[in-house]
Amino acid sequence: MNSQLEIARAAWGPEIPDWVVTLARECAQASQNKVAAQLGYSAALVSQVLRRKYPGDLRAVETAVRGAYEEFVIACPALGEIAPKLCQEWRGKARKYSNENSQRVRMFRACNACPHFRKEQVK
Repeated sequence: MNSQLEIARAAWGPEIPDWVVTLARECAQASQNKVAAQLGYSAALVSQVLRRKYPGDLRAVETAVRGAYEEFVIACPALGEIAPKLCQEWRGKARKYSNENSQRVRMFRACNACPHFRKEQVK
């Protein structure tokens, strides 16, 4: 049986990004399901990324992988340097305005002005 790293190398070829190598190694060490849960994605999405078949936003997956396994941080205009997972949580909350507390209002404004927040996702 092929390891996840072999699968990724076969799919991506010589231009395999370093973060995909990291993702494959983590899947081989733990399991694809555990890695997916830690990243906040499905195992199917992780599989598609490893096989270079994921049609979605690879930058978002890259940010999640780097945040979980490479200590990557995002410069938040309101909170300073934060983990990508925390940024993702605040972006999710900022999709809808809420004045339940001053922090939510502050983060709504900050997230909506941030380049990491994609306006087309807001509905």
